[in-house]
Amino acid sequence: MRLNRQYMGGIKSIQQNIAQDLSKLNDIIQNALNSDSALMHQIVTKFLESKGKQIRPILVILSGRFFGGVNSSVLHAGAAIELLHNASLIHDDVIDESKERRGQPTINRIWDNHISVLVGDFFVSAALHCAVQTENHNITAVLSRLGRELSLGEMSQIDNARQHNIDEKTYFDIIKHKTASLFKCCVEVSGHATGAGDKELEDLMKFTELLGLCFQIKDDIFDYFEDKAIGKPTGNDLREGKVTLPLIYALSKDNAAAQEEMVTMVKKNELSSEEIATLIEFAKNEGGIEYAYSTMERLRDEAFEILNGYPQEEAVEDFKSLFNFIIQRNK
Repeated sequence: MRLNRQYMGGIKSIQQNIAQDLSKLNDIIQNALNSDSALMHQIVTKFLESKGKQIRPILVILSGRFFGGVNSSVLHAGAAIELLHNASLIHDDVIDESKERRGQPTINRIWDNHISVLVGDFFVSAALHCAVQTENHNITAVLSRLGRELSLGEMSQIDNARQHNIDEKTYFDIIKHKTASLFKCCVEVSGHATGAGDKELEDLMKFTELLGLCFQIKDDIFDYFEDKAIGKPTGNDLREGKVTLPLIYALSKDNAAAQEEMVTMVKKNELSSEEIATLIEFAKNEGGIEYAYSTMERLRDEAFEILNGYPQEEAVEDFKSLFNFIIQRNK
């Protein structure tokens, strides 16, 4: 797997560079989630103990710096996006009947689906509260559109899984709506909060769309390997009828051994553990993992070309470092 080692400051270096702004953003999230309910407080406190890498808040803050400065509207918009994102994760865990996330038990596992849905709704209301605090109609419009795109992206994925659509174009259409739209919104809200120019905003939104695509491709690669650290069992996507890029590539090869048998298998409504293992090995043996990495490299090169037209200041360096981290992360 060929990966350029340039700009490898790492996620920790970026977090340190923006530590003060990130701390303020997390305080906004904490305050938005305050309530008089003892049970809600208990659940929220437990949930916030594992915040993950906070890629999306980092993107909002880096975008604000790229556009000239982080202000209160940038931070409140970033908090709103992170709250919406977490709401979608909480609801997804209910839909997928997930038992773990980031190595910790999910809300629906500890309590139940009813509680989980209510907590997810509470996060949405907190996101709306943060959006209102920006006093910026454009930011509110972006966030309302984001909620719509996330829902439709998930619906498209479910529909395509049922229809057994397994071509690469369909795959990219889905992840553009499901994942990349969220990354683009991180830039868009910062642009509106700082009064960014149209050209700068358009360029950075394209960059982060490519970043979002790579994020989802790498996330999908994890499903082909056993790794309890990511809280996602091998083959989980296939169990849900989702066919991702490594297997799509393997199935598209005309000369692939046993291709017809694999295509027939993947179109079944329900797969056994043995069939899932067979499909995973098929994807690996036919170069699907390597193809997914080469696709990410191509998207990264395209993204870096966009930023090469700007002075190589700290924000630009951090964007490039973040992109490399996304590709090389191990969870």
